Amino acid sequence: MALSNLGTIGTTPVVRNNLTLTTSDPTDVFQFQIGSTKNINLTVTDIIGGDPELLLFRDNGNGIFDANDQSVDLSARSSNRDESINNRENAGTYFAQVIRGAASSGTISYDFAVSATTPNSSDLSNLLPKEVELGNLSADVNQFGSVGDFDTADVYQFSLGSFEGVNITLSGLTSDADIRLIQDVNNNRIVDANEVVASSTRGGTTSDVISNITSAGNYFLQVNQFSGNTSFNLAFDHFTTTFA
Repeated sequence: MALSNLGTIGTTPVVRNNLTLTTSDPTDVFQFQIGSTKNINLTVTDIIGGDPELLLFRDNGNGIFDANDQSVDLSARSSNRDESINNRENAGTYFAQVIRGAASSGTISYDFAVSATTPNSSDLSNLLPKEVELGNLSADVNQFGSVGDFDTADVYQFSLGSFEGVNITLSGLTSDADIRLIQDVNNNRIVDANEVVASSTRGGTTSDVISNITSAGNYFLQVNQFSGNTSFNLAFDHFTTTFA
């Protein structure tokens, strides 16, 4: 088992690329600390060769990753789909564990990232896992989900072709959530400066709307908790344009 101590984590993502899991070394562990209540954001992306799982544990106080640590959350999507965890947690020491899934054979390669952002603020998750892949939008699409303290952000990946556009509406809220649209220009799966195309941050349970997106390209739509726990409806209303 390989263990990396990443120190105290803040808003700036800590990234480790081109990591591997093998039959003889099937587990990587990343130790980190947060100094106050934060939204912990974890991703495993760009997976090749198998099906890893992502787990989060809270240290029991001895500073050692062992069986007495508290299990916090698990991401175990099928095949080589991105894994992600977004949880609000109190100050302390945590361990993120990446393990080879039981169905994996051979060597798995992957990228790992972690950040810690401030709850109830504009300091949003800056990691971009492909949690829901919608592909090219050629018709209206409706999605249903939820965000809260144990899932503070959901990410939807889609693309638009020439002569296509979309309006996006987040509705059905019982607590405050917001949306923002991102183009990951450098494809590093992080929200960098100038990559947010549009956002809607209306207060309370008012529906959020992003309108008239008509540029062809690849996009990430991020739904973020602002306060409380809420389910939501997310509508992608597709339309055609007369210009490319």
